[in-house]
Parts: sequence; C-alpha cells; structure tokens
Amino acid sequence: MLKKIFVSGIVQGVGFRPFVYNIAKKNNLKGYVKNKGNFVEIVVNGNLKDINNFLINLKEEKPVLSKINKLEIEDIDTNNDLDNDLNNKLDGLEELNKEFHIYSSQNVNNEVAGTIPPDIALCDDCIKELKDKKDIRYEYPFIACVNCGPRFTVIKKLPYDRENTSMDKFPLCENCEKEYKNPNDRRFHAQANCCDKCGPKVFLTDSNGNKLLEKESAIKKAVELLEDGKILAIKGIGGTHLVCDANNDDAILELRKRLNRPTQAFAIMSTEEKYPLFSKFTKIEEEALNSYRRPIVALKKKENGYNKYISENISNLDTVGVMLPYSGLHYLLFGKCTAYVMTSANLPGLPMAITNDKIIESLKDIADYFLLHNRDIVNRCDDSVLKLISNRMMILRRSRGYAPEPIEIDFSKMAEFENKNKYKNKDENENENKEIINELNNKKIEKNIISVGAELNSVACLTKGNKFYMTQYIGNTSKYETYNYLKDAVHNILRLTNTNKLDTIVCDLHPQFNSKKFANELTKEYDAPMFEIQHHAAHVYSLMGDNGFFEPNITIALDGLGYGKDGNIWGGELLYCDKNYEIHRIGHLEEQLQLGGDLSTKYPLRMLFSILSKKMSLDESFEFVKKYIGKYPELTEKELKLIKMQIKSGLNTAITTSTGRVLDSVAALLSVCFKKTYDGEPSIRLEAFANSCDEKEKKQILEFVENMDNIRYSRLIDYENNIIKTSEIVYDCYTLLQNEVFSKKGIAYYAHLVLANCLCIISENSAKKLNINTLGLTGGVSYNRIITEYMVIKLKNKGFNILLHNNVPNGDGGIAFGQSVGYILKNEIN
Repeated sequence: MLKKIFVSGIVQGVGFRPFVYNIAKKNNLKGYVKNKGNFVEIVVNGNLKDINNFLINLKEEKPVLSKINKLEIEDIDTNNDLDNDLNNKLDGLEELNKEFHIYSSQNVNNEVAGTIPPDIALCDDCIKELKDKKDIRYEYPFIACVNCGPRFTVIKKLPYDRENTSMDKFPLCENCEKEYKNPNDRRFHAQANCCDKCGPKVFLTDSNGNKLLEKESAIKKAVELLEDGKILAIKGIGGTHLVCDANNDDAILELRKRLNRPTQAFAIMSTEEKYPLFSKFTKIEEEALNSYRRPIVALKKKENGYNKYISENISNLDTVGVMLPYSGLHYLLFGKCTAYVMTSANLPGLPMAITNDKIIESLKDIADYFLLHNRDIVNRCDDSVLKLISNRMMILRRSRGYAPEPIEIDFSKMAEFENKNKYKNKDENENENKEIINELNNKKIEKNIISVGAELNSVACLTKGNKFYMTQYIGNTSKYETYNYLKDAVHNILRLTNTNKLDTIVCDLHPQFNSKKFANELTKEYDAPMFEIQHHAAHVYSLMGDNGFFEPNITIALDGLGYGKDGNIWGGELLYCDKNYEIHRIGHLEEQLQLGGDLSTKYPLRMLFSILSKKMSLDESFEFVKKYIGKYPELTEKELKLIKMQIKSGLNTAITTSTGRVLDSVAALLSVCFKKTYDGEPSIRLEAFANSCDEKEKKQILEFVENMDNIRYSRLIDYENNIIKTSEIVYDCYTLLQNEVFSKKGIAYYAHLVLANCLCIISENSAKKLNINTLGLTGGVSYNRIITEYMVIKLKNKGFNILLHNNVPNGDGGIAFGQSVGYILKNEIN
C-alpha cells in the first residue's frame, strides 16, 4: 500500500526528516521524505498496520522543537501521483520497494504556511562534547547538532538546507559528512554541522581591525583581556555584543562613557552555576532562563550576594537582566569572571552592525578589541527579554529564540460566542444554531496581511491564515537606518514564507509615522488596500488574540503615547470592545498639557510643573519647581520662565492622557529622575524606587489606599465621565512630601497603588453598567509589577475574569500583531 503524507508547520531545522527516516525504518516502510519549501512530503510503502503505527509515531514522537500544524494523507494512484522528478530519479516504482530515502529538497512557489524555528541554545550533548578533551569538537565555538544551533540568523531562503544558509561557504570535511549522512547520528542532516577542520573560525583584532590571533588562541586571549578590564566587541549568532567584566567598576563606567549610556541597566551573562550567587528567582524564572530560547530575564537582586559579585554600576533598578550562555563561544569565555556585561553593540536607536567591516567601523571608538568570526549573519536578531509579573513570564522584547516562529489563533473558538450572542435561548432554532457553529468552525482566514506596527520598539507581522509571523525586534523606525531594517525584515519574512501576494496592509492612525510611509509603499508594490487601526485599539486586539478571547470586554490600555482619534496623545485608556469588535473609549486619565511636546518626555519636571499648576497658582508652582534648579544642567530659571509662559499661552503644547507622563512627574517630584536617557526611564526607575520601600511602610500605605473613603475618591475620580483626576494624585504626592507623611519611597509606592485602585474602580463600575465580566490589561505600563499585580488581585477578588499577555509583548512590540487581529475581526469575521 502506498500513501502520500503532507506535513506543514515547524518541520525544518528541527531534525524532522531524519526523524521520519528513523520511524519509517522502525516500521519496515519503504519510500521517501522530502522538503518542499514550506512543508514536508512523505511517501510510504508497506502494509496498513505498519503505516498506521508510523502515523502514530509521527504525531506522538516528533522532535521536541517541531510542530505539526497540518497533516494530510492521500492514497497514491501509482500512475499519476508521484513527482515527475522522482520518477526520473528512481526509474519508476522499483526503488520504493527497496529502501526508505531522504531526498534533496525541492523549491516550490506555493503559499503553504510553514516556517523554520528560531535559533536554539546549545543542547546538553553539545555542551558535554565542548568540554570533553577527547572529543573532536573540544572547545570548538561553533559546535551544533540537529537539536541546537543557529537557524533563523543563518538562513537565506527555504528550504532549510545547507546551501541556503551562510554555512554554504564551509564544505563538510570527511568526518562531518559521515555524521551528516548517518541516520543514527544526531548530526544526521544537521545543516549547521561543522568542526574545527571545516567550519567557521574566530579571530581577534585590535580596535583598528588588525588581526592578532586566530582560533583557540584568540579566545584564550580574549578571556585574558576581559579579566584585565578591557572592553570587547564579540560577534555572536545574531549580532554583536559589547562585553566586559560585570564586576569591574572602571570597565563598566568607561563603557557607559563611550556608549553615552549613563544610566540604562546593562544585561549580563552568567553561567548555570554562578547566577544563583547574585540573583533571586522563582521556578518559573529558572525555567525561562534555562529554556532553549535563552532570553534575558529580569531577576531580583540577592540582598546578601549581589554587591559581592556584580558592580553597582550595572543596574540602578531593583532587578538585573540575566541570561545564560547559548552558544559554544559563550561557554568558552567563562573563566574567573562570575558574569559579563553582554549588551547589544549598537548606538542608541540604530540596528546592530552584522558584517565584520561595519562592526569594526561603527565600534572602533567603543571597543578595545574585537573577537569576530567568518560566518555571515544573514538575519540580525537581538536578545529577547522577559519579566515575571502576576506569576507569569511576560515578554518585553520578542526576538532571538522566538522569531520567526508563528503564533496561531484558533478562530473557531468564536463559534460558541457568536451562537450564544444570536440566540439567548439554547432551544431556539436549534438547526440554525448548528449551522452557525459549523460555518464558523469551518471558516478559513485565507488572506495574507502585513501589519507594520508602531514607530518605537517596532515589530512587523505577516499574517497567513491563522498564523501570525512576528518579525524579530526592529526598534525605533524614526531613525533612517532602523526604518530600512524594518523594510528588510518584512521582505525577509515574506521570502521565508514563500508569500508572493499581499491582500491588505495595516498601519497606525498616526499620519507622520515612518511605518505608515512604508505601508503606503507596500500598497503600491502589491496593489493592496491599506487599513488603519488606532494605537490603543491595536493593544486591545493584541490582548484578545494573545488569549484567543473574542467576547465583549473592557481593557485598560496604559502606556506612554499613542495617537488618539481626537488628534491628542492617548496613554491611559479604558476601552470597551463590543460584540462587533468596535472599540469605544469609555474612560481615561485626565488630560494634561505636555509642555514643549516631546521635551516633556525627556525632562519630566516639565510635566510636574504643568500638572501642579492646575492645583496651585502659577507663581506657587514656579517657586516650588525652582528648588530643583541645579539637579540637571538644562534646568535654569530662564528655562522655567519659558515653561511658565507656555502654560499661560498654550503655545507649543500637546494634550495627553498618558499614564507614563503622570508617573514621570512623580519621579521628578521625588528626585528619582530628571532626564530621560532611554525609553521609559523615569517611570521604570520610579517603580524600582517604590519597590525598595520597606515592607512595614508598604503595608501602612496599602491600608491607607484601601481605607480611603468615597468622599476622598470622589476627589480623585470624575465618576460621571469616567476620568481619573491625575492632577489630584500628583498633588496628593506633593502634599505627602511637604508634610513628610511617608518616606519618599513610600510616596512613590502610594502613587502606584492609588492610581491602580482608581483604575480598578472605574473599570468595575463600567463593567457593571455594560454587564461585562472580563477585564484586560495591556500597554507598556502594564510591565509595572506594582500596578499590574495590585489590579489583578483586586479585580479577581471582585469576581472578574482577567486577561493578561502570554506570548505577545504587552508594549508596542505587540502592536503589529494587534493590527492584524483587529483587521481580521472587523473585516473577515464580523
């Protein structure tokens, strides 16, 4: 009996064809397996019992990193169904009766959805070989096998075969080729397979690019230089890191000076044995750190250990970003040092350089030495970042280890709701009920959609059916180089998925975003219409898609900024998604003047001055803010007089409901941060400052916030219009500071809790009016652990179902995903 099997999903770069070969042999089957671009084709010849066992093995024993999205089985008509090229190769069917084969991949121009997996951290077997002096790959930095190593960062096009990757420059030596062809070897058809004889080589250069050493000598010298306090640029799998000893104050401060990065926390890399010395972690965080994705995880600092092993100049927060080695080269760097600074080697807002010449050219004034290699990075990919909030890992940056693996949404879940929505009585028109359910269960979303995302922290998304392919992290597309990177990333994901046509382009409402300019270019290139979705609506749709939840809900979207439908800056929004997936703004934070536009985001004292002037006379607020002169160079009395004039005249001001700007103003009030040097800095530092409040005072403040009476809350909330009076909250903080009711840390904690409680109150009231039982929380401010965990506990205790993010970033890195979900809900489902 002959059967043809088509398997689509993550079936390339994960050892799927060798796996198929071995289970076919185990079940005494003849035939072949072949890559056909975005799917795998299998032909099996044998008795029915063996074929059925084979199919069971295929589903139940597949490689850990693989994913079967679709499995189709056909009986073969031997006269018509076999490939012409296969017939030519095998001289008819005789070969199918003799053996099972892995055949060369075939390029096909089809639109079948599938993908390669992301880059995978070094597996345990390879780590053992790396450390085994008797092994041929002892201390070889590019060691890999079918279960680990680079995938996305080395692939040029599908199918995932060596000649289509940057490994094509490294022909296999005799031993590696033997492994590659041996079905019983774990390097059987491992495309990144290589060794010291045939694979890539590392080399060390000085700051001018002059080559000093090669291979193991280069690595050993690099370790000596790092231990001696030098700064190195080290080319890795998907980009380049700037590296120095994480416990060397001089080296770290020098790196900050050269990078012009005065305060932003550095990520560090440590080993499995050493990171427990300086950090505290839960089981969930430990699992994330050790996963094959190997992200950076924000861990709490260990009270009795952190300062011993890690410099205070690494992070001025209450957490430190930690990752574990994920390549052979990383493991070889560790000697005496407990941890290394391991930060992306790019200038602020710009993509990482990935070619050796560009790496040296762009970093020659920053790095003392360069540890490079001669394997090309095809697709740059930053490290991913995670944070534990409300007992789940939330993704701050989704990139290496995740991209380009698609996120799938089961839209058939909508059937039950649509049916329930149409018929309140279950017995009413039962046959028509079943028809509706069947129609929605069988409904296929077949359009190809590109969503270009936000302007900052940008990520794009290709949607093919129910699969959402988010690109690697892109960054700030207002910068020309990063804008071009966005374009390259989009065209790359189209190429890797064999996507030849686009049906719709989705973008943000903002008229001046570069991403919108790119959307216009794509509409012309693909003759496809453009669809706009408002920034915070995209956040709501992102949350719904992330949870597979498509019923009416109220979602709180909290962030720094998003262009609102009224032309103002939104950022503290209470949004209602109705049964038709329309988003309604039903509440928000109080509108505030943002003086000097973007200058208020850089200098939060401007926001403080603006907000206090609503509660005090201009002269009073001016005299108070004058006390901060000297806290940073740009603040002078002349500057304050200009700001005062702006408040009076309204010139060069914007209107904002941003949660981020309110928290920024409190950060300035409490002297936590006066100048933003990276995105979200004042608010991020305020959260860390509040967290450092002692537990006894935290308990007092919690009781104070919980026991405030309705009269007090009526001063903080405009119940009729569902507006939180942030001027009152900031003025409360000012009063508490003046009267020394709480410590500064306590006031910071109070600001978080009272804002969170006000959000809970207006959410609960709105939910009761609209008969809604599901509340969601999204946006960049939802990474704030104090606010989110307070709201989740409070609202769950009130009986609400709470939606939080799982697989998609809460912040602007999830906007493109939300744009695609929103388009589908409004145009394909509704």
